[in-house]
Amino acid sequence: MTELLRRGRASLAFAFFAQGAAFALLVTRIPAIQDRYGISDALLPVFLAAVPVLAGVGSVTTEQLVKRVRPSRLLRWSQPVVLLALLAAGAGGQGQLAAVAVALGVFGLSVGMLDASMNMLGVSLQRSYGRSIMLSFHAAYSLGGIVGASLAWAGAHWQLALWVSYLPVVAVLLPATLVGSRWYVDGDAAAPVAQGSGGGGVVFKLLLPLCLVMTFAYIGDSTVSNWSAKYLKDVLGSSEQLATVPYNVYMVTTLVGRALGDFGVRRFGAAAVVRLGALVAAAGFAVVAVAPGAWVGMLGFTLLGLGLCVLVPQTFAAAGRLFPGASDAAVARLNIFNYVGFLVGSPLVGAVGDAWSYRGAMLLPMVLVLVTLVYARSFATSGGRYGGGHEWPRAADVGRGSNGL
Repeated sequence: MTELLRRGRASLAFAFFAQGAAFALLVTRIPAIQDRYGISDALLPVFLAAVPVLAGVGSVTTEQLVKRVRPSRLLRWSQPVVLLALLAAGAGGQGQLAAVAVALGVFGLSVGMLDASMNMLGVSLQRSYGRSIMLSFHAAYSLGGIVGASLAWAGAHWQLALWVSYLPVVAVLLPATLVGSRWYVDGDAAAPVAQGSGGGGVVFKLLLPLCLVMTFAYIGDSTVSNWSAKYLKDVLGSSEQLATVPYNVYMVTTLVGRALGDFGVRRFGAAAVVRLGALVAAAGFAVVAVAPGAWVGMLGFTLLGLGLCVLVPQTFAAAGRLFPGASDAAVARLNIFNYVGFLVGSPLVGAVGDAWSYRGAMLLPMVLVLVTLVYARSFATSGGRYGGGHEWPRAADVGRGSNGL
């Protein structure tokens, strides 16, 4: 049984890696997609907003589907759809708006199902292990994002057609994820129900603090992904080449923070790690806001990666602890606020920047991240649950909250 869990963990980590690569390949080539299909600047925000909106619909749909279908099966078949939709987004003919609209629509719906089911399996595997492993899955996602962004850079550098850039990646990842899906491990639906979880249902009032933390974290993340290059170039006066560095630095520090974060959760508890992450992220935004030049600004973005990286994985893990008898439903609902933050963050910062200043705009996500401290108690663990010195011995990983089947 322990070997089964190890294989399940490795296969799920690869699924996170593949999704990170696919998503990075899409978002980093948006300008190329716009040029290929002749999408106007006025219409582009509509296309970009449609993806997270439809992803939210996919997450809601997943909550209903897992009542009848195991999350592992949803993940097994949604991941190939995401990869094929990515390929389709780059394979349409010049100016074929309808084709790219359909491809991005399918990508959005399937990515919502994929994100929800991946994190459902991550939460249930963590319960089976009896110790924090959730951050390691998101570290694999970050690694995939770095690989995907690097491949996208290579494609742009050599001026490859989009489908030429996407086809080798899809050709490798699609069969690999299908083979790896044989070892996905579903959690035990009969796990004990936490006090206050509504007899196995999800009480939204109890989930709301985690929803807010998720939203704030993704507002911070989207601020970095959408505004770091512009901020460094237009506000801090860097060169165009140097302006591409902060996001890469952010991705690398996100990977490092997540790779090490589980050890921090096991030693100090989830609440302490979340508090520290929020403080470091807030400090990062403060440094960015007052930076006199580009290199100090990059220091701020480095701090942001180290701080923000722990919030999302720990929010999913906290939902699983809060509603162990209904963790799949809790994760699906929480996942919606991933897309809310992504959808709201960039336009909100842009509006504040245009109306006031972009330095001042960086203070907005800083304040929102600090609000996370108010809700840190929602991440606290109690005796008999992992983290905070209550992890179970490795020899007793199986059978303490889930049988891993």
